[in-house]
Amino acid sequence: MGVTVSSFFSGIGGLDLGFDWAGATVHYATDLSPIAAKTYPLNFGRELVEADINNLCHSQIPNSDIIIGGPPCQSFSLVGLRRPDDERGKLVFRFIEIIRSKNPSGFVLENVPGLSSARIDGERLTSHLARELEALGYFVTVMKLNAAQYLVPQLRKRVFIVGSRVSPVAVPNPEEFAKSVSGRSYAEYEIGSWAALRDLGEVVGKGELTTYSQPATSQFAALMRRRNADFSLHEMPRMSETDKTLIKFIPPGGNYMDVPDEFSTQRIMNFKRTGGRTTTYGRLHPLRPAYTINTYFRRPNVGANFHPVEDRLISVREAMRLQSIPDKFSIAKIGPQDERNALVGNAVPPLLAHAVARELLRSLGVTVQTVKMTRSKSTISIGADEFT
Repeated sequence: MGVTVSSFFSGIGGLDLGFDWAGATVHYATDLSPIAAKTYPLNFGRELVEADINNLCHSQIPNSDIIIGGPPCQSFSLVGLRRPDDERGKLVFRFIEIIRSKNPSGFVLENVPGLSSARIDGERLTSHLARELEALGYFVTVMKLNAAQYLVPQLRKRVFIVGSRVSPVAVPNPEEFAKSVSGRSYAEYEIGSWAALRDLGEVVGKGELTTYSQPATSQFAALMRRRNADFSLHEMPRMSETDKTLIKFIPPGGNYMDVPDEFSTQRIMNFKRTGGRTTTYGRLHPLRPAYTINTYFRRPNVGANFHPVEDRLISVREAMRLQSIPDKFSIAKIGPQDERNALVGNAVPPLLAHAVARELLRSLGVTVQTVKMTRSKSTISIGADEFT
């Protein structure tokens, strides 16, 4: 079986896929969400245990070489209060308890940057957790990573607390990772949203499948694509008449500030007076990575969720692409749309997870596999002249 992994708060399986690509075997996964429990087997062909981590007996959890997980992060979000005493924040400490009990060779704890700002007894929470884990005999590395540095077309910052019993875990080197995965330097790699999305083509009606409109438009797109198969979730998003009017004023890379006052809603006028909120009513820039894909990407007022070229919101499939979730992944058709979308917005981008997984496995002395992007002749380069 090789290196075994137990996954907690698994969701759609972003962390899990990163470890799969690195050659590990995820033999146990669990999440509280019924939608995750139905979705995970569709994509991995293995069961996800639907359970509250607080109610899991340690004897129910198999022994594993590595434990991974991203406890729910709302209580540590930069837009929240960053309180570790929040009930959701306590899940971080429950995760640490499981590491203490199961004593794996390595672990990964992923969370939002706000984890670094939270404090417990006057100490930064990341420092507190690292000290507790070091006391258990681990070499601990706290990493603050941006997904865009690891070939994900998205500016998504996350904190990883990574531990190994064998040797220190190195922070993944973006240049080495780019050359290993894509065969070229990071500077040569196309990271813009349009190169990542262009081949998906026009959106379709609800519940319909579609096919690619053209050959892969980047190495990233080629890695994401299904082979000779239709794909799902590229459906026309709903938009209000007001939003259909607003989007026509917003250029690529623009936001609410580009909407003339005479067409602005009262909310937008309030935003203009108070400033900030760079991504509000934002449109993706074709040649730049997306901003963070959040759980409400079907709403224009909580992120840069407008398509870079077309006058619409991004589809679920496009949000998944920007998260580096492959096109073969689907989502179970149960529960509210927002809860299904939350599986996408809460995911760890698999390419980012892959970068971390490779370094942890190396620290354990394990031979590492690396997912490879092709450099086929069908890949089309996207140039700046198309958007000038």
